[in-house]
This record gives sequence, C-alpha cells and structure tokens, in this order.
Amino acid sequence: MRSNNIYLDYNATTPLAPEVVDCLREVNPHYWGNPSSPYLRGLLVKEKIEEARTNIAKLVGTPHSEDIIFTSGGTESNNMVIFGTTKYLKEWNEKQKSPLSGIPHVITTNVEHDSVILPIKRLQEDGLIDVTIVPVTKKGVIVAEDLLSAVRPNTCLITMMMANNETGVIMPVAEIGRQLQRVNRKRIADGLIKILYHTDAAQAIGKIPVDVEDLLVDYLTIVGHKFYGPRIGSLYVRGPNSATPIYPMFYGGGQENGIRPGTENAPMTIGLGKAAALAAQFFNQNQSLFICFREYLEEKLKVRLLKSY
Repeated sequence: MRSNNIYLDYNATTPLAPEVVDCLREVNPHYWGNPSSPYLRGLLVKEKIEEARTNIAKLVGTPHSEDIIFTSGGTESNNMVIFGTTKYLKEWNEKQKSPLSGIPHVITTNVEHDSVILPIKRLQEDGLIDVTIVPVTKKGVIVAEDLLSAVRPNTCLITMMMANNETGVIMPVAEIGRQLQRVNRKRIADGLIKILYHTDAAQAIGKIPVDVEDLLVDYLTIVGHKFYGPRIGSLYVRGPNSATPIYPMFYGGGQENGIRPGTENAPMTIGLGKAAALAAQFFNQNQSLFICFREYLEEKLKVRLLKSY
C-alpha cells in the first residue's frame, strides 16, 4: 500500500525489516517441522530456534542463551513476571524458619503500560498482593530514592519500564539496579526475601544500549515488533529457576524448559532472531540517524513555531 503520509508512530509498531521478510520467506517452505520431534526435519527447526535465541541473548548482553524464553509478546512476558510474585513469596516462606507474614508487596510507577498496571490491579483487587505506585517527577522520570523508599519487608518485586512509549523519557534502570543490589544484600543478611527486579524494555531495544549486566535486572521484556521484527516477544530471566524464579502461566508440553509450553511458532521465532541480529549489527548507525532526525525536527519546529507568532 502506497501512501503520501509520513509515519511517525514507531513506538506503536514498526514494519518488518526487508531482511526479516526474506527470512520468513525462506523459513516457511523449508522449516515447518515440529522442533520437539527427534528426527531431522524437527531438529533442523530446533537448530534455527536456538540460533534465534542466541541472537536475542547477544542483543541484551547476556552470554547465556538459556536465559531467553520465547513468548507471544510483551503482554505475556509482563504478566508472567507479575503473576509469579504470589507463588514466589509462598515458596520462599515454606523454606524459612521465620516466614514473613502478609501477602506479596509490589512496587511500580504511575506511567507503566497497561500490560503491567492491569495485572497488578487485578491481583490487588483479588487480595493477592499489596501495591505501591510511585509517581514520577514533572519531567516524567522516576527518582530512585522515591522508588526504594517504598520497600517493605514483604516486597517481592519492583517493575518499571526502561523507556516511556508516550514521552520518550528514559528511566534510571541501571541506577536503581545498583542501589537495589545493596538493599538486597542487607535484606538477605537480615533474613528477608530478595526483591526481584523487572524492566519492560519494549521501547528501548534497538534505540539505546540495553545490557542486562549493566541494568542488573532479573527480568527484561523484549518485544519484536518494536524493532522491525514479527509480533512475538521474549523474556530475559537471569538464570531461570536457578538464580531467579519464573512460573508458567499455563501447562502442557515441556517447551521452553516447561516455562512456556506449546509448540513453538518457528517462523515468527526465527524472524525475531533475525531482527535481533539486525538491531545489533546496525545499532551505531541507527543511533547516528536518530540523532540527525531529532535535531532536524527540533530545528524545523522552532522555525515554524517562531513564524506563527
């Protein structure tokens, strides 16, 4: 479809990169086997899926491809993390001589996407979690001290976006991660539950550096259609069920180590891996382009606005 319109809503979605389209065209006729099958046609698909997993792991700065779990998209990834908090405290209490009283406490901000806010509100309405929603400043950014001052003994999760889809504000995820590490060291020494840390990086990947080792997060949400990939996603988990707990939302086959069961959507998954490889390959070039576009837009807006007065 041809149009004279100028599309500026790339935070909502992006078109598929031509290389991703070519990848999908190649995958569909050749890699249609079930990746759980033990024979050649299935094994070839499994190999492609693992290659995609490795590409995504590299994009977010982890050498551990097993830390990447494929999902249907950002909404599922966010829900999986949030709904898991109820089981996290219950399991932790069962192992303690002095269990914590009360229900899990979750901290978030007042500018989160609905896929974070609505599941939190649902659990709160059902009496399954307590919630503190910390407001951002007038400039739209969260202050680390404000967020961490909301911590309670039964706090189980802090969840916040990395970059805002409407304002473009970049949140201090790494700074909070560093401070939270210190908080957690003291909590563990005091016999309290570790606070897990999640960021929704949907709007950040491909635009600004995203490195889980710098951010110090336990979970990170990845959304393909925000960086020229297919409309599926994945979730980074720092050592799934070894270092960091993660719970399935539904049950079936053993795919994704039993965390996200169901036969894999091979074409979309492989396409996501291709988009991740492209985002990493052209990151520096794209950064320069974004800066040029931003400065050009600012300059032209200033000229036009001055002329209108």
